[in-house]
Amino acid sequence: MQLKSLRMLEAVCDTGSFGAAAQLLHTVQSNVTAHVKKLEEETGAQLLERASPVHPTPAGRLLLEHARHMLRTHDLALAQLQGLDPQGASQVAGTLRIGSMETTAALRLPVLLAQLRRQHPGIDLELEAQPTAALLEALMAGRIDCAFVNGAAPHSGLQSWPVFREELVLVSGQPLTRFPTPQEFCASVFLAFRQGCSYRQRVELLMASQGVTAVRIMELGMLDTILGCVAAGMGYALLSRALVEAQQQRFGVHWISLPPGLAEEFAWVDTCFVTGSVAGWSPALRAFAQLLGIHAQAIAAGEHVRPGPAQRVHRRQAEPMPA
Repeated sequence: MQLKSLRMLEAVCDTGSFGAAAQLLHTVQSNVTAHVKKLEEETGAQLLERASPVHPTPAGRLLLEHARHMLRTHDLALAQLQGLDPQGASQVAGTLRIGSMETTAALRLPVLLAQLRRQHPGIDLELEAQPTAALLEALMAGRIDCAFVNGAAPHSGLQSWPVFREELVLVSGQPLTRFPTPQEFCASVFLAFRQGCSYRQRVELLMASQGVTAVRIMELGMLDTILGCVAAGMGYALLSRALVEAQQQRFGVHWISLPPGLAEEFAWVDTCFVTGSVAGWSPALRAFAQLLGIHAQAIAAGEHVRPGPAQRVHRRQAEPMPA
């Protein structure tokens, strides 16, 4: 059964005549008659009493009940996809599933998500914190709608835009007056997230550049656990400077920037907003992307952070986020 046919049946029952239904739907009477006849052929039942006024038979009342439900559901789904409420007013609703690195979720997203909810209270939010590799896998499988990951998406089916820049710093439980030597690193451990975390990969690359080929890394999984254990003197961590500064009062940790020769290669990272095809965005995802673009520009203007060479090249190649 076509929705168009059900809408014509509903109009005939509501107006009491084929002619009035045709005027209501801006069509000709013969078109309404043909659609109702088609419904009767499909159901094998007489649906209308052709009296004055026209009214539904018992079989017609049963189908009309289902028709009204199907038409309401269709209209609601269409309105949500168009970012409207059923009366045609602008209203973004639906569930938005966001994936994020835990550091970004802790540092960058709370203010952004709160603002999104204030602007669009009809949006329901789901946030999943995972390492970059797991987030990309979830995005490709359709389990999340968007993700915040380190660097541009490696898959051609995904699109990405750099939105935040982070400076990675060495974090310790004790004040650092200088950058540790390779021998000191060999005698210590790093505390990090599990495999697939981009910050953990930076630790391995940084240590390899210092000749530490057998760096010891302990997986602690949660950001608060990592910071708490660093504060207790268990080892070092490599984390976002902005995040460490925000959490310093809670945990009493200390940090030091990477030396100039290492900073250019290892300190600066782009956090990218990654999605599938823009044509497949829901109104909730589009509203989030628009807010994110404004928010990221404000952060970039307020944080005078100098990107490294790799980040400068990446930013020149990136296309602007859709409005």
